[in-house]
Amino acid sequence: MTINYRAPLRLMRGLLTAAVFGITSLTGTAHADALVVAVKAAVTGSDPHQLFTPNRNVQLHVYETLVAQDAKVRPVPSLAKSWKAIDDLTWEFELRDDVKFSNGAPLIPEDVIFSIERAKTIEGTRTFRAYVRDVAKVEKAGGHTVRIITATPAPELPANLATIAIISKDAAAKAAGEDFNGGPAAVGTGPYRWVKFTPGQDVVLERNKNYRGQPGEWDKITFRFIPDDSTRIAALLSGSVDVVDAVPAGLTKRIETSPNLHLQSATSLFMHYMSIDRRETTPFATDAGGKKLSTNPFNDKRVREAVTHAINRKALAERVMEGAAEPAGQFMPAGFDGTDPDLQPPAYDPDLSRKLLAEAGYPDGFRYTIHCQNDRFTGDVRTCQTIAQMLTAVGIRTAVEAMPASILLTRATGETPEFSSYLAIFGSAAGLASNALNVLVQEWDLAKGTGRNNSGRYMNPELNALIDEAAQTIDDDKRQKLLRSATRIAVEDQAFIPLFFLKGTWGLRKGLTMEPRGDLYTMATKITAKAQQ
Repeated sequence: MTINYRAPLRLMRGLLTAAVFGITSLTGTAHADALVVAVKAAVTGSDPHQLFTPNRNVQLHVYETLVAQDAKVRPVPSLAKSWKAIDDLTWEFELRDDVKFSNGAPLIPEDVIFSIERAKTIEGTRTFRAYVRDVAKVEKAGGHTVRIITATPAPELPANLATIAIISKDAAAKAAGEDFNGGPAAVGTGPYRWVKFTPGQDVVLERNKNYRGQPGEWDKITFRFIPDDSTRIAALLSGSVDVVDAVPAGLTKRIETSPNLHLQSATSLFMHYMSIDRRETTPFATDAGGKKLSTNPFNDKRVREAVTHAINRKALAERVMEGAAEPAGQFMPAGFDGTDPDLQPPAYDPDLSRKLLAEAGYPDGFRYTIHCQNDRFTGDVRTCQTIAQMLTAVGIRTAVEAMPASILLTRATGETPEFSSYLAIFGSAAGLASNALNVLVQEWDLAKGTGRNNSGRYMNPELNALIDEAAQTIDDDKRQKLLRSATRIAVEDQAFIPLFFLKGTWGLRKGLTMEPRGDLYTMATKITAKAQQ
C-alpha cells in the first residue's frame, strides 16, 4: 500500500494558514470576517420609514440618506454631495453620480422623490413625517439635482433629511412592510444589505458588493438582542459576542478588569430633565400639613429657583449615575447644535433654596409628588429618589411614584396632563436644539404641533417668537444666535429643569476600536480591528 504523506501535509499547511489568518484578522492586519454586536434594545421592524431608534440604528447600515450625521449628530454630505438654499422656500441637493443600489441599479432623482413622498405619507404609530412636514414639493432639476420646495422657510431641512432613508422606487413602490425583511424591497445604497430580521433574536447584514466606497471591515454583521444587562455583559466576557452597547455603570468593572476587553464612552444628546407645572393649580401639591393648595407654588419664580438650586447635578452624575452622566444646564451638550458655552449648570445651593422658599411664602415648605420612569435607563428610579431627597432637605417634602415610560408619557402629555412634575428624557433624532425648544417649552398648540411635551403649559410670548423666528431664518449664524437666546430664556425662567446628559458606554473585545456617537448608535461601520500593542 502506498501512503500519501503529501495530502496530510497540505491539510496541515491549510489549517495553519487559516489559523494565522484568523489571528491577523483580529489584529487588523488582514480583512476581518464577521462581527457580532449585542444590543440592549430589540429591533421591531424592517421598514426604514417607520420611526423607532433601535430600528434606525441598524437600518443606517443598509439605507443611506441625502445628508448624514457625524459623531456630534451634525449634518455632513452623504448621497447629496452638496446643497444650497436658492431662496427662502427652495433647496437644491446635488446627488453623487457614482451611487448604486445593492441590486446594481443606479441612484436617480426619482428614487429620492419617491422616498421623501413615502416618508411624508406613510401611516404608522411612529413615523418620520414630522421631519418633512414643511416639504411641499420634490422635483428633478437636471441630471443629478433634486429641488425641494417648502411651504414655509425651512432652514433646518438638511438636518431633518438626515432622518429620511433613500430607497429604490422600482423595488419598493408596491412593497408591504415585510418585503423589507430581506425581501424584494430590501434594496439600499449603504455598505451592507439586509439579510434577515428574526423578531426577538437578531438582524443579520451582509456586505453590499455594489457599494461605491471602501469595503466595510466586516463581511457579515449580526445585531443580537440581549436586553438583560448582566446577560449581555456575560456574552462579551465569554467571547460569544464582540461588542456590547449600553454598559451600565455597575457592570463596567467586569469589563475593565478583563485582559481581553476594554470600554469606550461618549456624552450623548439625551437630556434627562424635570418638567414644571405652570397651570393655575397643580394636582400633586399640598401645603406642609397636607391641605390642597389653592394656587400653584411653581408659578412663583422663587420656588422654581429653589427647586433648581436644591439639586446637586454633579452628585447625580458622579455618584448616583456612577459616572454615566454629565451635568446639564441647557438642551444640548457642548459641541452640539445650539449650545451656549456660557450657559453652565445651575449651582447647588440648598441654603439659597430655603431662603427663596421663605421669601415666596413657604417658610415651612410644601408637599408634592414627582413621577418618573422605571424602565428607561439604569439608575432612573434611583435618580428620581435622590432628587426627592434633595428637595425634601430644603423643605419641599417630595414623594416618588415610578412607572413604565410608555405609561408616564401617556399620562403626562396630551390635552389633560395629570402630573405636577415628572422626569423624562429628550433627544433629537436630527440633532437639533430647535427640536427640544419646540417640543418641551414652546406653547402647547395641538393644531400647530408645538409644545407636544410642554405638559406644564408654560407660555412665554417672547420665547415663542424667538423659536418661530429661528425656524424661518436661513442664515445659520443668525439662527444659532436666536436658538441660544431662546435656550437662555427657557433655562433662566425654569420652563424646564435640565438635570444631566446620559453617557453611552460600549464594551469591546481587545483589538477592536470604535467611534462613539452622541446619538448612542452603534455603527458597525465605525468599528475596526487594530493591531495589538
